[in-house]
Amino acid sequence: MAYDENLSLRIQKQLIERQVDFVEKKMFGGNAFMIQDKMCIGVVKDELMLRVMDEFYEPLLEGNHVKPMNFTGKTMKNFLFIEPEGYITEQELSKWIQYAIDFGVRGVLKSKKKKK
Repeated sequence: MAYDENLSLRIQKQLIERQVDFVEKKMFGGNAFMIQDKMCIGVVKDELMLRVMDEFYEPLLEGNHVKPMNFTGKTMKNFLFIEPEGYITEQELSKWIQYAIDFGVRGVLKSKKKKK
């Protein structure tokens, strides 16, 4: 199954409206959005993929339509999948995107990009 291109366009539109500098990349058979060289948001099949700060990970997992990202048989730290029922409205999608933007801007990971 291909990824939900409509969801990808919705994400792109919100990032542009918020004036977030991002790069799109095809990965995991879907589409990912990189913020400050960190994969923060994505679309895998029909699910929204997010990377969130440590302090939000466990509390968010307790919500409806949220599950840990388990892509290769191993749970990926700080990554969540949001089922389609969890991002129906633009307001719901906006809430999720903000968590990912926060990770992209404040996340403790260092960029893997080599300086020239």
